Amino acid sequence: MKQSSTRRAMFVLAAILVAAAFSTPSLANDPDPPQDFCVADPTSGITLNGFPCKNPANVTANDFFFAGIAKVGATNNTQGSVVTGANVEMIPGLNTLGVSLARIDYAPGGLNPPHTHPRATEIVFVLYGELDVGFITTANVLVSKHIVAGEVFVFPRGLVHFQKNNGYMPAAVIAAFNSQLAGTQSIAVTLFTSSPPVPDNVLTKAFQMGTKEVTKIRAKLSAMK
Repeated sequence: MKQSSTRRAMFVLAAILVAAAFSTPSLANDPDPPQDFCVADPTSGITLNGFPCKNPANVTANDFFFAGIAKVGATNNTQGSVVTGANVEMIPGLNTLGVSLARIDYAPGGLNPPHTHPRATEIVFVLYGELDVGFITTANVLVSKHIVAGEVFVFPRGLVHFQKNNGYMPAAVIAAFNSQLAGTQSIAVTLFTSSPPVPDNVLTKAFQMGTKEVTKIRAKLSAMK
């Protein structure tokens, strides 16, 4: 019971800290809202940067609520990790507010593979467990750190980064982004499972491998999607 209470307390603290860190207009990556709120209306059929606003008369408290990151995510997959997003697609009230969250759970040995967020900087707060994390600069320098419960690490916008649980116990973080929808490009999945596919001769030359190896990697990564 004591451990459970401690985890809940850390979860609440993490949510408050990471949300506050990105809530000021000076840090927001998305445009500032010109009104109190603009609850997203994805059913409108109008295409624009973001989402059109729902009629304020139809807005409810549920438009600003999401309980999904309160639960431990299922990590019984190939990578041993799972991301539960709390962005504008889950919380329509985040539209135009320039902030979002996610929970990432890791099994022992689990990996959140190298990826980028083209629209946001990310900051993670470790709820429990321990992780080896890092990002790679444009000068091809790895910046890495071992982080544990209660600690924070930042991944600058657009840079390739990862998190790996090399411990023997599960781990979890709360991640915050200065965008309502940060976007994610997983490097391997993006290159080997795009539609239409990246030409084989591009991948074989870039990675100095044969066509058979490219085919094998495509098959394995496609099965994971």
